[in-house]
Amino acid sequence: MDMPPSSTSTDAFRPPELKSIFTGEHAWCGEKMMLSRDLAGAQPLAGFFASAAFAGALDRYAQTHGGHDRRAVVSMWSLYYFAALTIPFIVARRADYVLPIDLDRMTIALADDGLPRAFGLETEGDWSEGNRQEGVDGYVVPLVHQHLAAVVAALKSAAGLAPKLAWNNAAVYIDYAFNTTAPTRDSDGWAARQLFEQPALADGSANPFRGCLRHEPAGETTVCRRKVCCLRYLLPGIPSCGALCALPSQRGPATQQGH
Repeated sequence: MDMPPSSTSTDAFRPPELKSIFTGEHAWCGEKMMLSRDLAGAQPLAGFFASAAFAGALDRYAQTHGGHDRRAVVSMWSLYYFAALTIPFIVARRADYVLPIDLDRMTIALADDGLPRAFGLETEGDWSEGNRQEGVDGYVVPLVHQHLAAVVAALKSAAGLAPKLAWNNAAVYIDYAFNTTAPTRDSDGWAARQLFEQPALADGSANPFRGCLRHEPAGETTVCRRKVCCLRYLLPGIPSCGALCALPSQRGPATQQGH
């Protein structure tokens, strides 16, 4: 009888399956980030943005949700995109894995309404030898240069979305992911603060997130607020983001604490 092959030392140090990286409150990330070969309906991501498929996805989203302001439609679409991309990347990075998020090697699958359903990766990624105490500016360097900068440019050229708005949309989810996975709580509870205050990223390149978010006092609490409004108030049936909103008129009576 043939015996199953024994595991080797190399096998022991291979990255685990993607879904095993995402547990607990972030288990849903395993449905948003998977291997391309396992992603039904996947299409090359670079080709998606370079073709009419991108405009078609925006049209479907607008029709499904009754959006008539194109800027608001594109902005809302990008919020879903950035959430599905950046949160799994940061969560995996905290677990000592670096996911391969080079846009030119990824795929995307869309939901029926045109929103991003999931991303496909070539491989599970690599073990990270980085320090878990590394600042968020270091975490986002590959995100910015390998993926986000190209998407922000595509959102502007193909859909007219202002880069400062697109970067602010991505910033919200990076902020959330880094803060919720922080191994320890900072004195002010804002682990991602440096990303929004320093002019350069860890590699010395300009920091596109500088000033995107700020903490402000609101009565006896402190709230986190965007610099640029995401325009969701222009879409029917989309709830306000409350105290996070850059526009005082759109914050509503409820005060949102923290992030």
